[in-house]
Amino acid sequence: MINGVLLDLSGVLYQDKEAIAGSTEALQRLRATGLPVLYVTNTTRQPRHQIWQQLQDMRFPVEERDIFTAPMAAYAWLKAHDLHPYLLVHPALKPDFVDLVDTRPNAVLIGDAASDFSYEHLNEAFRILIDGAPLIAMGKNRYFMEQDGLSLDSGTFVSALEYATGVEAVITGKPAAEFYAAAVEAIHCSPEAVVMVGDDVDTDVNGAVQAGLTGILVQTGKYREGDRNRLVTDDIPVVKDFVAAVDWIIVHRN
Repeated sequence: MINGVLLDLSGVLYQDKEAIAGSTEALQRLRATGLPVLYVTNTTRQPRHQIWQQLQDMRFPVEERDIFTAPMAAYAWLKAHDLHPYLLVHPALKPDFVDLVDTRPNAVLIGDAASDFSYEHLNEAFRILIDGAPLIAMGKNRYFMEQDGLSLDSGTFVSALEYATGVEAVITGKPAAEFYAAAVEAIHCSPEAVVMVGDDVDTDVNGAVQAGLTGILVQTGKYREGDRNRLVTDDIPVVKDFVAAVDWIIVHRN
């Protein structure tokens, strides 16, 4: 039985800056059940407040405190390990890490840096890593959906740096088990009673199931035919959209 819900954002509730059809009403129905809901995202082009503001603009009934992001998890990890990173991240995120930056970085933090993924910046990161510094990645997503089609995500560049340096990245966002454990703890549930709804078969659904949660794969966002064949178990629900996911959750709630 389901006692709590984790929701991915982009590709589940909205695409770019447009709500996916029926998702606003479906979220209202889900919230009316009284189940705790946490919004978990690997989005690394925006700080949490901007994500929340975007949700407000689309009229989603979401509180800022209920959004848990990969950059937040990365900051906590760096702080706990007393690391001062070289930031290979989107310019919009740099202010969130400014207090950790030092003139002599002893780690590399990578997110979706967009056009900042230049040879110069990647090579600077390479030189720090090849000298023995750790690589911290907010996620390892391969691609994401934009208005004009699929785009490369940060996982491509994480893998390139891993290959070049022999350093294995520490992943602080989805699908890291620690990320899911922190999210489940935040809604005061046990993993087996929590469902994760996402459009990414690897980071959202398989990652959640491997962390002990239930997963639901929606056929919106980055979903592609054949994704269901990559699910870690055959009993994971694959549904049309978030509206259908909410229907499933309501039937299976405690």
